[in-house]
Amino acid sequence: MAKHEHVRVAVIGTGFGGLGAAVRLRRDGITDFVVLERADSVGGAWRDNSYPGCACDVPSHLYSFSFAPNPDWPRSFSGQRHIRAYLEHVTDTFGLRPHLRLNHEVLMMRWIAEAAHWEIETSRGTVTADVVVSATGPLSDPKVPDIPGLDAFPGKVFHSARWDHGYDLRGKRVAVVGTGASAIQIVPAVQPDVARLTLFQRTPPWVLPRADRAISGAERWLHRKVPATAAARRGLLWGLRELQVQAFTRRPDELALVERIAKANMARAIKDPALRAALTPSYRIGCKRILLSSEYYPALARPNVDVVASGLAEVRGSTVVAADRAETEVDAIIFGTGFHVTDMPVAERVVGVDGITLAEAWKDGMASLRGATAAGFPNWMTVIGPNTGLGNSSMILIIEAQLSYLGDYLRTLGSLGAGAALTPTPAAVDAWNHRVQERMKRTVWNTGGCTSWYLDANGRNTTIWPGTTTEFRRATRAVDLREYDVVRARAATTDTEESVR
Repeated sequence: MAKHEHVRVAVIGTGFGGLGAAVRLRRDGITDFVVLERADSVGGAWRDNSYPGCACDVPSHLYSFSFAPNPDWPRSFSGQRHIRAYLEHVTDTFGLRPHLRLNHEVLMMRWIAEAAHWEIETSRGTVTADVVVSATGPLSDPKVPDIPGLDAFPGKVFHSARWDHGYDLRGKRVAVVGTGASAIQIVPAVQPDVARLTLFQRTPPWVLPRADRAISGAERWLHRKVPATAAARRGLLWGLRELQVQAFTRRPDELALVERIAKANMARAIKDPALRAALTPSYRIGCKRILLSSEYYPALARPNVDVVASGLAEVRGSTVVAADRAETEVDAIIFGTGFHVTDMPVAERVVGVDGITLAEAWKDGMASLRGATAAGFPNWMTVIGPNTGLGNSSMILIIEAQLSYLGDYLRTLGSLGAGAALTPTPAAVDAWNHRVQERMKRTVWNTGGCTSWYLDANGRNTTIWPGTTTEFRRATRAVDLREYDVVRARAATTDTEESVR
């Protein structure tokens, strides 16, 4: 990248969101853009998460772009290796390689009012852009809890998203901390090889059976020869999940039936009443992410596995100490403790109007207009922004809806002439988020009786979309200029903002 390269659009990140944005730009005839990536290859979370057993809990044919169907998914729920390969394939198929700037970590993004553009400082130089599309994703920065004594632990420590493949777990005494989506895949994958596995659980998850199977050669042949069959398969998977939304958002009591299925799944493998009691959640299913596994409970029942239901409290040398003061000697500690979702570190690197960082603007909770744009940050858009997450379906559906909004946003900008920028009005952001939070009040995520990563430090749900993907697609179909102010370069006009409302 040239030291002071200027582009129309700078995309940050090369996961599904970033690559999807790049494809959208090219399909709309925009080639003046770069995609900045801090790593040395594309893939986002599916590059970073390479732990044993890593796989998607959304069916393969729904976890892919509608504009880039893959008839050759090998399993109904595909593993990390195949999803990463799919993203590499998308990169090549749509000619994105020339736009990639790998090993370019974004250090700071500043809005330059005089020029009405963004100045982006990276680890490899500076680039300026009229528009920034931030697709860093909520699952990009691992969260490791502050455990007293952890720094002095003499063994191996790593997070699931930074798996150390050079460390051999065979014959080791291993502590796994956390019981989220990553941990329940790691435990059955490493349990047969380790000498002893101690699982530290703060809150038990609800786990449903995983109906995974190999997709036959005949099915794949049919999907290649008759693409409509793959589209129909995707449509069926989507429709079933749309029908489930009402139970999550309006009638959480209907989820009691699903709880019975989850309890039966546990009872088949866990015969010890005390262990079964420790693994049974006390909150409504769906309040935290519902996990899928047919191997997790059988692994926990193996003789070399211990479940500590009080969580990890302290580390003393090579001894890990639970909250109930139980002590265990271990050789390695693996954290499956999630990510910085509601406090994304990238927010500290975005400086908008009047020198305010996005982290400062969001100090009371993340808030954006239609999950995309933030007041005080002109021509800056997120993919997978606040309140765009899903509790039961594929995020690719949300991403594609946001890409449609991006396309109309850029068309609208083009109609306003050179040097124009758009920033959502605080009133529009407040009105949108008020509607979202009002709908959130009766959802299972707010009423289910749990504490989850969906909630921020103030107990506000700033991550989940409280509706169907159809509703979200409708809400992001087009930019409504009444929700925006037009900003122009200060050097070109004495008025920094022109209200178009």
